Amino acid sequence: MSYVDGFILPLPKKNLQAYRRIAQKAGKIWKEYGALEYIECIGDDVKPGKLTSFPRSVKLKADETVVFSWIVFKSRAHRDRVNKKVMEDPRLAAMMEGKDSPFDSKRMIYGGFKTLVTR
Repeated sequence: MSYVDGFILPLPKKNLQAYRRIAQKAGKIWKEYGALEYIECIGDDVKPGKLTSFPRSVKLKADETVVFSWIVFKSRAHRDRVNKKVMEDPRLAAMMEGKDSPFDSKRMIYGGFKTLVTR
């Protein structure tokens, strides 16, 4: 079964194009090192819930939207090998330097997931 890294983050709407450029470059790097899929989605129908929701999870502000992303790998071991190479790649480091980031990384949620069902 495959392994998936998942991400949810708040993105100021004014930074959408900057984020898109970074995501396109990052996706190319992850795929270059072996990721099977790299997908970035922008919130369209993500209303705040009463108890939990995507907006609540990242403390979404009025001028922000939610980004929902995932990267697919062959296995956790494959993910660990790919991510090690990606994190050492200077192209990614240059894109993600603190003050130039188009989103607040402190409010990003991420984690690795074993696949339960695929169809």
